[in-house]
Amino acid sequence: MSTPQARRGNTRQRIQDVALELFSERGYDKTSLREIAERLEVTKAALYYHFKTKEDIVISLFQDVTRPIDELIAWAEEQPRTLETKQALIRGYSECLRSAGPFFRFMHENQATVRELTIGEGVRQRMLTLSGFLKEPDAELVDQVRCITALFTLQAHLFAAQSLEGDPEEKRKAFLEVATELVTAANPPNRRPARPDSARTGQTDTP
Repeated sequence: MSTPQARRGNTRQRIQDVALELFSERGYDKTSLREIAERLEVTKAALYYHFKTKEDIVISLFQDVTRPIDELIAWAEEQPRTLETKQALIRGYSECLRSAGPFFRFMHENQATVRELTIGEGVRQRMLTLSGFLKEPDAELVDQVRCITALFTLQAHLFAAQSLEGDPEEKRKAFLEVATELVTAANPPNRRPARPDSARTGQTDTP
């Protein structure tokens, strides 16, 4: 038997899912809380128990999507700047995006709204942080581009994969393989990685 807390959690997720459906069908601006409640077959009062505004729904979706990304960033901060760490970071980001497709498509289709809600800046900052882990401070421009492109390649999977034939998981792995190749090419084995402690304290390695 489910607990009240579990039932509240399920209702919250149903509201998020239905809201994204309507935002996709009608657009964010043309969708009202009343329409969301009607699609859910609940009263507006029941909806207000979880979310007071449409913006609250979008922000909650943003928080759910970025939480695992923030955990990945926290993990990366404690790791050595090796190629193995960077490849693991790419794999981790691919996992973070597994269930984020609907929200990223919402962001793409409602860019003006996203800018007004300021969540777009939050996504941009996280992308910059992730790319900072992937590239070295002295990286050539082409390698910096490779690292940024690797992240966008994984995001492209959320949009472009639908036009490709094949098993969804196999397509995800194909995009991940390309992103990993880009990061590997951007970090040649003769480059000496910076140590995390020296990067944080400004100290340099001794010979």
